[in-house]
Amino acid sequence: MSQPAIRPWLAAARCSSKPASKSVSCSRIIIRHQSTEQPKRLETLQDWQAFKEKRAEDSSLLKFFEQYGSTTNSQTAFKLRDALRQPQPNATISALLASGAHFGHASTRMNPNFVPYAYGTRAGITIIDLDHTLPMLRRAANLVRSVARAGGIIVFIGTRPDLRPIVQKASERLEKQGFFVGDRWLPGTLSNRRQFFGEDVVDKQRMIPDLAIILNPLQNVIAINECAAEHVPTIGIIDSNVDPRLVMYPIPANDENTRTAELIGGVLSIAGREGVALRQQDQLEELRKNDKKSRQRTNHHISNAQDDDN
Repeated sequence: MSQPAIRPWLAAARCSSKPASKSVSCSRIIIRHQSTEQPKRLETLQDWQAFKEKRAEDSSLLKFFEQYGSTTNSQTAFKLRDALRQPQPNATISALLASGAHFGHASTRMNPNFVPYAYGTRAGITIIDLDHTLPMLRRAANLVRSVARAGGIIVFIGTRPDLRPIVQKASERLEKQGFFVGDRWLPGTLSNRRQFFGEDVVDKQRMIPDLAIILNPLQNVIAINECAAEHVPTIGIIDSNVDPRLVMYPIPANDENTRTAELIGGVLSIAGREGVALRQQDQLEELRKNDKKSRQRTNHHISNAQDDDN
C-alpha cells in the first residue's frame, strides 16, 4: 500500500541528506510518495457482490461496537448552521458550549449572587455552569410556550446593533403576538404610555405585554423596572457580573456573545411559535365543539317541533 500523499517533504528531506549518487533512487521515492491509490472500479457482478458484502460487514461491526462508544450521532451532534434564520428548537449542552455561553467576565467582577451559577475560574475568567443554564432555559421556553398559547403578547428586547436582527426574527415567528425593541428603550414607554401614545390608542389597544424577553438586561434596567411596576414577568440572559435577581426568570449565560443570543433567542421564539400553533388548534377545537353543540340543539328543536305536529 502506498504512503499518504501528504508526506512528500519527508522523502525529499531524506534524499537531501544522502550522496548525489543516489539521486535517481531518491527521485523514485518522491514519485512513490506522491502517488495516490485509486479505488478499484466495480466492473463485474462479482465485484459488486463483494462490495455489498464488505459494506454489510462494516455496518454490522459498527452496530456491534457502537454500544461501547459515544452516543453522539449525526442527528444529536452539534452542527454549525444559520442560527438566526434556522435556529434549533431544543438546546443542548454541546450547543451552548459551542456557542460560547459558558464564558463569563473576569472573576474579579463576578456578582456575589451569581456564585451558585459559576462552575469555577480559568485564567482569571469565570466559567458559567451550563448544567444550570440548560434547565433554566427549558423552563423559560415552557413559560414562553404557555404565554403564547394563552394569547399573550411577548416583546423581545435587544438594544445592541448585533441583537437587532435577532429580536426582529424572533418576533416575526410569533406573528401578531410578537413585538421587538431593537433600538434604545425610551423611558416611560409603559409607565407613561398615555402621554407617549395618546388616550385613544391606550384605551383601544393592548399596550402592556404579557412577557418580556431581554437579551442584554444590564443595558435595559429601565425597561426591567417598568415591567416590574406593571407586573410583567421578565426573562433575561444573566452574565457573571449581573445580579440574577434583576429579572424574574434568569438564564445564566454569556450576554456579550452574538451566537449565544441567537441560540437562546431562537429556542425561546420557536417555543412561542409552538404556543401560537397550539392556540390555533385550541380555537379550531373550540369551534368544532360549538358547531357540534349548535347542530345538536338544532336537531333537538326540529325533533320537538315534529313531535308537536304529530
